[in-house]
Amino acid sequence: MISLVKAAVGGLTVICRTHGHQQGNETSSDHFLSRILIFCPHSSLKDVVLPEKPKLKFLNKVPNLKQAKKEKKKLRDIQGPAMTSNTFTCGQYAIVAMGGGYLHWGHIEMIRLTINRKIDPHTTFARWRISAPYKPITRKGLGQRMGGGKGAIDHYVTPVRSGRLIVELGGKVELGEIEHVLIQVAKKLPFPAKVMSRESLEEMHRKQKEMEENNQNPWTFKQIAQGNMMGIRKVLSPFDLRNHGRFAGKFHFPGRV
Repeated sequence: MISLVKAAVGGLTVICRTHGHQQGNETSSDHFLSRILIFCPHSSLKDVVLPEKPKLKFLNKVPNLKQAKKEKKKLRDIQGPAMTSNTFTCGQYAIVAMGGGYLHWGHIEMIRLTINRKIDPHTTFARWRISAPYKPITRKGLGQRMGGGKGAIDHYVTPVRSGRLIVELGGKVELGEIEHVLIQVAKKLPFPAKVMSRESLEEMHRKQKEMEENNQNPWTFKQIAQGNMMGIRKVLSPFDLRNHGRFAGKFHFPGRV
């Protein structure tokens, strides 16, 4: 058993020596337990600067409007790919939406309370990549007859498209230390979401681009739709022509080219 521990200590010593953290030539077996506690920080985390307020700020439940106005459903605000907030800014890890949907204020508070309670503000910071609820949702009271116009505003939501970053985390921390917290939050969202890092997001975009370049199928959705083969344009919407069949409503199909 002792020989196994010594071998592990030797491996840690070699790793720390490569990062420039080896101090002295301690070869005595009396100090091998203390070597296990040697921390070798990642070189890319040394230059990270934490902001003054590392925790997520409170977002208002109702927008500050002089006069609230009713709107149409406009389901297009959750369809298709996200055009904004789809890349990293200052963090290393994030929760990325894999489909469209609406975030209620209860979801936003769940994200804020869960992350603020379980992260260390001395080593980790978090930033919102979504805005406070601003889209009004109307609803009629129970027992009302049909007609009578549009109902009153019941609550506000935040529309989210596929590929948008919900919350971004960073600091002097590795993904394994906060991944369980982000997974816990992602499972409670009303749309499919995934925990990703900068490298994994770039890898996903690279694979999608590689699929398009190395596609073995001679007929793609784009070619069929633009060529109007078999009169398919009669049943296609401008939404399908613009996104080339990669999205159906609020759902995203990552395997389609």
